[in-house]
Order: sequence, then structure tokens, then C-alpha cells
Amino acid sequence: MTDTSSLGANAPTDTTVAENADRPQTTDRHEDTPDSWTDYAFEGEPKLSVDGLDVHYGSDQALDDISIEIPEQSVTALIGPSGCGKSTFLRCLNRMNDRIRAAEVDGTVTFEGQDIYQDGLDLVELRKRVGMVFQAPNPFPKSIRDNIAYGPRKHGTVQTDLLAKLTGRDDSDQEDEIVERSLRQAAIWEEVNDRLDDNALGLSGGQQQRLCIARCLAVDPEVILMDEPASALDPIATAKIEDLIEELAEEYTVVIVTHNMQQAARISDQTAVFLTGGRLVEYGETDQVFENPKSQRVEDYITGKFG
Repeated sequence: MTDTSSLGANAPTDTTVAENADRPQTTDRHEDTPDSWTDYAFEGEPKLSVDGLDVHYGSDQALDDISIEIPEQSVTALIGPSGCGKSTFLRCLNRMNDRIRAAEVDGTVTFEGQDIYQDGLDLVELRKRVGMVFQAPNPFPKSIRDNIAYGPRKHGTVQTDLLAKLTGRDDSDQEDEIVERSLRQAAIWEEVNDRLDDNALGLSGGQQQRLCIARCLAVDPEVILMDEPASALDPIATAKIEDLIEELAEEYTVVIVTHNMQQAARISDQTAVFLTGGRLVEYGETDQVFENPKSQRVEDYITGKFG
């Protein structure tokens, strides 16, 4: 993870962007992109492997031949200008694009050796193991407790209904433990532990986002996908989310889409840069990508010449 103070001229600022506003756009400039620019070597087996991934929305191609391996227990940042396919790629990792009728996906996405696009795959189980946190906080209009307990109840991890009580199989104590553990992991327990029965919609935006992260954690995922989780938050709430992401990476594999390049530099171990046409142009250790990018277009993007 990179100290943004070390980025020097490569750290984008509002002033840098303004100074470069009249310079020619370079997103479509011809540039050979050898495979070595995206061949990131790391120790251990990948948690997720993507090979030859193409995505079309009707006649529009959103992703073009993406191949990438993502290491476990780390933070992988996906950056690039709007419309370059970052969020589409993220949704491919737990088949959320299946919900978009026009989406056509070709290629292979392997999660711990299993092709997640094979016929007959249990999507509920997949999305339990590969969870998603969206850009805007989306708590259920229920109590804080019920938001966290929803997943364990749905997956049968805990039973607290009337039948369970009548048959002596009530798991209320286990549910309480899951609620507390998840809220503690999401760094919000101290703020809400005395009002678990209050409606979650009464929380602040930053608290709602951490609640949604806790809800994801409650079902024991292995991978957490985050689509710009702090884009709608103030700087203080954003800092809490960033600290939380770094802590989560000690136990989980985190993949995050962000438009904030300084955020990517602060919290990620490796960074993948997508540019126009849905192409992955560069992928490697965050320090290397930000301080010594191999691609001129990536350097132009990072320094604010376009994007």
C-alpha cells in the first residue's frame, strides 16, 4: 500500500487536472500493450483467475479480452476513466451481470479452481462466498439487527422463527454473536450497540455503508467486491471506510473500483488500470503502477492529462 506523499508529480490534484484540461486527449492514442504489462507475478495461488473475458451489452463491447489473476488476502484496486468497464468487470466476479438482460459474457472466471460460469452453478452460494458492497449504501428498511441477521437466516445458518423455538432449536444466542462480530469487524459496533432495534435508515451515510459491509461479512464471505464504496461519503466517513478496507484485507480478498486515484494508492496492494475500449492496459504492484507506469497512457491518466 502506497504513501501518497511519495507519488510526487504522479499524484493527481485538482490543479493538475485544470492545468492539463486543454492538452490533447490520449486515451485513443495508438500504443502497443504487451502482455508483460498485465502479467503480475505474486506468491501463492490466485483467489480469482480471469481468462479471455469479453462482455457485450447488445452491440456495445464493455470488456475486451481481459485476463488477470487476483491474489488472496489483499486489496486490488480497479481504476480508469468512466465507461472503461471497471464496474462491469467487478460484477463479472460474482455473476451480477446475469441480472442485466442485454449482457453477454464470454471467457472464464475461476474462483478457487472452479469456473463460476459453468452450467448449474449455485448463484446464491457463489454470492455468499463472493459478496458485493455497492456504491450507494442500501440498508434494508429494517432494524440494524435484522439487517445483519438477514443473510444468516436466509442461508439457514441460524433459525429463530416460531418453529425453531417450539422444537428447541432456537439459535438466538448464535445470531446475537454473529450480529456483534459482524458489526465489530465493520468498525461500527461501538456506535450502534445500544440501538440495534432502531431502523437502519436512521444512520448516517457513512454508518449505513459500514452497516452494509457488516451485512456482507455476516455470511462469512471469502471475497468482498466494492464498487466505489466511499464515493458518496464525506472525507471523515471515507477515511473510516479506507481504514476498514485495510483491516479486512488481513482476512479477506478485497477488490475495489475507485475513481479516486489517491485512495487507490493509499489502500491497495496491486492496481489494475482499465482504459477506453474495455481493455486492461496495466496491472501490477501499486507502487510500480503509480510511480513508474509502463504505459504512457497510464502515466497520462494518473497525472491528470485525461479522465
